[in-house]
Amino acid sequence: MKNFKIEDDFWNVFPNAKIGIVVCNNIDNTVRDREQYEEMLSSAEKEVTKYFKEEEFSNNPVIKVWREAFQKFKTKKGARSSIEALLKRVHNGNHIGSINPLVDIYNSISLRYALPCGGEDIDTFVGDVRLTKAVGDEYFITLGTDENAPPYEGEIVYKDDEGAICRCWNWRESVRTMLTEHTKNAFLCIELMDDQRMEDFQRALEDLAKSVQDHLGGTYQISVLDIDNQVITITK
Repeated sequence: MKNFKIEDDFWNVFPNAKIGIVVCNNIDNTVRDREQYEEMLSSAEKEVTKYFKEEEFSNNPVIKVWREAFQKFKTKKGARSSIEALLKRVHNGNHIGSINPLVDIYNSISLRYALPCGGEDIDTFVGDVRLTKAVGDEYFITLGTDENAPPYEGEIVYKDDEGAICRCWNWRESVRTMLTEHTKNAFLCIELMDDQRMEDFQRALEDLAKSVQDHLGGTYQISVLDIDNQVITITK
């Protein structure tokens, strides 16, 4: 059995946060029709203009809330939330490229709802997964490198018994746990910092789960963790 737990170190900094989890089992993430996922991403890109109300990019609420969150813990210089990175690319006139079906699906949901979305391969997890503050010696290698780059002490991370899974909360993920075409069981998450967007958050979770099932089959379970509900079972 593997659990996902959000520890007190996290809640002490972000007591009002909500973490939505979609556990997907027995899916087929094989790339068969890349064009349909490119169209999915392109369609989502067209929806993001509604989030750019302010001329200054960083002043838009969906960006500002994460800028403020990242100021509350130790981060690598220049680290930004995953949703800021996605929206910045589109804002600058660049397209989001297709990677594999699961990643394309959660990127499209992330764009449509302007919420951070991410995902990992459950079968690569070693022990329980925790959202917490890093000790500072967690093993971590990200895409495009082969060097260990441990998080800072006090940095918000997803981690398991083997090392860090995602650094700076939702900034960079580990190669070890990333979603691939061979992924059969996936741990997908959506993160909320703004209580006024609960309706968007709930819809995003439902759309994410339904889109995965419609395109990749399998089954899913949606859970929402908060300060009063800190643990879920992800495998039995």
